[in-house]
Amino acid sequence: MATTATASVDNTIEVPGRRADLVTGNQTYGSITDMVCRIAEEKTPAFWYPAFGASSLVALMFVSLIGYLILVGVGIWGNMNPVFWAWPIVNFVFWVGIGHAGTLISAILYLFRQNWRTSINRAAEAMTIFAVVCAGIFPGIHVGRAWLAFWLTPYPSLNLWMWPQFRSPLLWDVFAVGTYASVSLVFWYMGMIPDLATFRDRAKTKYRRMIYGILSLGWTGSSRHWMRYEKAYMLLAALAAPLVLSVHTVVSFDFAVSQLPGWHTTIFPPYFVAGAIFSGFAMVVTLLVPVRAIFKIEHLITLRHLENMNKIILATGSLVGLAYGTEFFIAWYSQNQYEGFAFINRAFGPYWWAYWTMVTCNVISPQLFWFKKIRTSPFLMVVVSIFVNIGMWFERFVITITSLSRDFLPSSWGYYQPTWVDGLMLFGSFGVFFTLFLLFCRFLPIVAMSEVKGILAIQNHEKHGHGDHGSHH
Repeated sequence: MATTATASVDNTIEVPGRRADLVTGNQTYGSITDMVCRIAEEKTPAFWYPAFGASSLVALMFVSLIGYLILVGVGIWGNMNPVFWAWPIVNFVFWVGIGHAGTLISAILYLFRQNWRTSINRAAEAMTIFAVVCAGIFPGIHVGRAWLAFWLTPYPSLNLWMWPQFRSPLLWDVFAVGTYASVSLVFWYMGMIPDLATFRDRAKTKYRRMIYGILSLGWTGSSRHWMRYEKAYMLLAALAAPLVLSVHTVVSFDFAVSQLPGWHTTIFPPYFVAGAIFSGFAMVVTLLVPVRAIFKIEHLITLRHLENMNKIILATGSLVGLAYGTEFFIAWYSQNQYEGFAFINRAFGPYWWAYWTMVTCNVISPQLFWFKKIRTSPFLMVVVSIFVNIGMWFERFVITITSLSRDFLPSSWGYYQPTWVDGLMLFGSFGVFFTLFLLFCRFLPIVAMSEVKGILAIQNHEKHGHGDHGSHH
């Protein structure tokens, strides 16, 4: 029986029984190199300067506010009794979560040999580094005397009684996030070395050749270099994989090991990890859809890549919804009046608006991805992803603020209200993030060329197999 082939959005022929290609448009190894290299080699696009100018101004405002905070003190924030943890901690947990998708795409999907990770892993890894930079700022300035933040590290000191309290999960954060940042940075840089060597070899000016030459560490592309590179990449992936699970688990311990109703729950570690992957993938989709359109790399970052990420957003969003329901069930089932009150208060207390914003964005909006039309429409997926990120910020807000504002004694209850500094600092952290991301897009390879060429080789082999042997599975 004859089968009919249909043309996809990417102008490639889809044969029934075979998945859509990961590299479309009849690319060659040379065309892939040209497509990625021209972004850094050509004249800076017109949009880049105003975008970079705006984001760097916002980042500068953020740095100025940090100076103002150190000068005046944390009283300029809305933090008050009983809400001593407020937006700084909310922002910290939010940014650590954003940084989760990069390492998951790079390490875990690499170890599971998921070929669809190749075109998106480089940008996702970069996003991880930049998100962790934004996250690391907030605990440092939240300690009050920010100039003494180095006390958190166990440095050799004569004042041994001032060593960190190792039983505090806040200290575990320092080690977990520090390890995560350093391993992610090495992993990201290591993966770029072959592509930086390509940039070096194509460089037209002396300075570009020198800078990319230093960064590529004398890479020649010899078989020995490739063998060492692949072995090291595999070891780093194996090292980074447990970090995906451990980092946000430790962040959840900030809350879960306390004795506060609404925080003291055993579901927090898996629930936080699922939420982190959820928000991380949403941010990757939010960034990559405009990037692929602006830099015309739709043939490398295809709809299949985006659709797969949307399926993960749908799955993790459903897990987060299950966690919300489980929390309410356990609060009722435990018959603990304080726990029961904490969750009733979340949904119907003074912060009801934040709770229902969270549920709408995190549980309801991802369900739209059940529909293939929405899952494969770049505009609609960006809209849903932005809602997911708004919802995930509100989730951290709800967990932190509602539990603290209504504690055991009604006499100590208070309604937390952020100040203008809180709002501008959240906005400013996005300025830092986008400044770094724009610099990455302009001067470094957005797509892992060497890995995409490997996928192209596999894809061509499969196509020929399909042609030779009829149906190829």
